[in-house]
Amino acid sequence: MFNKRRSFIISVAGSLASGFALAQKPSQNLVLDSDPSAIALGYVSDVKKIDTNKFPQYALGQNCAVCTLFQGTAKDTDAPCLAFGGKAVTSKGWCSAWVKKG
Repeated sequence: MFNKRRSFIISVAGSLASGFALAQKPSQNLVLDSDPSAIALGYVSDVKKIDTNKFPQYALGQNCAVCTLFQGTAKDTDAPCLAFGGKAVTSKGWCSAWVKKG
């Protein structure tokens, strides 16, 4: 009986650890500003870096956290983005594919 409990506890602990690792994964797979797909869409990891002459459609308040394509919540620092095939972007980033969440 003791061995079954011990095995169960070890199994649960392992599952929790792997779940935590998966929850942390997006920040390890971030789109870089220098990635070809990022350049093509004008992605910047921080809206403060936007060249508003090149992207006049940008408006104050637009960022990845409030974009429909951002697959996280407004509280997430990064999350997968549909515009980048599920690779993670920062919540304070922006690209020309931005669409208001709503």
